[in-house]
Amino acid sequence: MPLDQNGPPIPFDNTYAALPARFYARVEPTRVAEPRLVRINHGLARLLGLDPQALDAEMLAGNRIPAGAEPISQAYSGHQFGHFSPSLGDGRAILLGEVIGTDAQRYDIQLKGAGPTPFSRRGDGRAALGPVLREYLIGEAMHALGIPTTRALAAVTTGEPVYRETTLPGAVLTRVAASHIRIGTFQFFASRGDTEAVRTLADYAIARHYPHCAGTYAGFLDAVIARQAALVAAWMHAGFIHGVMNTDNMAISGETIDYGPCAFMDSYDPATVFSSIDEAGRYAYGNQPRVAAWNLARFAETLLPLLGPDESAALDAAHAALAGFAAAFEAAYLAGMRRKLGLQTAQERDIMLIQDLLRLMHARGADWTLTFRALADAADGGPAAIPDPAWTERWTTRLAAEPGAPAERAALMRAVNPLTIPRNHLVEAAIAAAVQSADYAPFEALLGAITRPYDERDRGRFTEPPRPDERVLATFCGT
Repeated sequence: MPLDQNGPPIPFDNTYAALPARFYARVEPTRVAEPRLVRINHGLARLLGLDPQALDAEMLAGNRIPAGAEPISQAYSGHQFGHFSPSLGDGRAILLGEVIGTDAQRYDIQLKGAGPTPFSRRGDGRAALGPVLREYLIGEAMHALGIPTTRALAAVTTGEPVYRETTLPGAVLTRVAASHIRIGTFQFFASRGDTEAVRTLADYAIARHYPHCAGTYAGFLDAVIARQAALVAAWMHAGFIHGVMNTDNMAISGETIDYGPCAFMDSYDPATVFSSIDEAGRYAYGNQPRVAAWNLARFAETLLPLLGPDESAALDAAHAALAGFAAAFEAAYLAGMRRKLGLQTAQERDIMLIQDLLRLMHARGADWTLTFRALADAADGGPAAIPDPAWTERWTTRLAAEPGAPAERAALMRAVNPLTIPRNHLVEAAIAAAVQSADYAPFEALLGAITRPYDERDRGRFTEPPRPDERVLATFCGT
């Protein structure tokens, strides 16, 4: 049955679809049997200038195409666990178009799980309900934590099964992003020797995301590096592990994208891995800055024809830009860790105070989130958060050199140290209830708590780490 082409109008202002045809494939979603709405993100809809009441399940599942949409799937390549795949692309995602939000920013609206595309590589192009709910929860939690991220506009079930290791209910996620341009998008054209397309894509990305870099591709590279350094530092502050930092999962916009086998740490251990397929620990928590630098080097390689009048000059420009990543990351990381410890000023020995704290936390298996929240209480006269008198005395002495009263410092710390995160055992429990019993109450309750992460009212069942029998040690990609 053909799709309805006269769905509710959305004020699309599409620019990516105006790029050359080799940048994407024109494709329409595949109709599903019985779409049912799970949730609409009303606040995000209003930010996009959309009426939430007009977003029905038929449209959000792809059965009805909004007027003005130009459905496409984007082409890209990628290094996956260090191995290059020249032809990836949106195998189960269809970009409906772009809108200008009420904040004057441009956003993509994409259906994920809307059926096969020319990039599906024999896949079904569908998504299971569990990964859709995980992406909804984690993306909204990251947004609440102030970490740049793609977001969920809606989730619907399809009334059709998908087949993975078992038979699962199907679903479609409506994903919103500043764009879906990835490092892998540049790699797609560079690997084919298509310098014209690399230049076109760079010009487009600069105009869309980095207009201050117009006319300087070296400046563009610097800006992307700086934004990625800040993003990964923010992940580290939150104890977040992306799980699959392939180059096709790094967005040029500096947003966190593709929440597959991701999770937040409970006990601090830099070697923590949740992804079931990351057997070597390539994307472990502590490796994320190193992997980001490696991925950015692959990005710089794609820009070499644009960076200088000859190969030597281009390589010099790339090396100079890449050398800036470590300094940018370290500055962002150290600034954020100082804030987590209540330090508004900078002293040279702060890094030693931080490193010694992390060693103590690792040795004791301390909970990442609750330890820093307890430090905020300790800064205001509460009990010591770390059972190490020597470290506590050093930290207390350092705090005494800071301006403001203890209560003010504690308030600043509570504003950057969340109490509630989407702990993996709670996410899995919410998913299980939805998948096995169509019970969305745990999902809704958890979503409410993680979108107000600093609120003391949620202290309790959403904040406690898992008991040994509740621990979930592996997460899965969902494809």
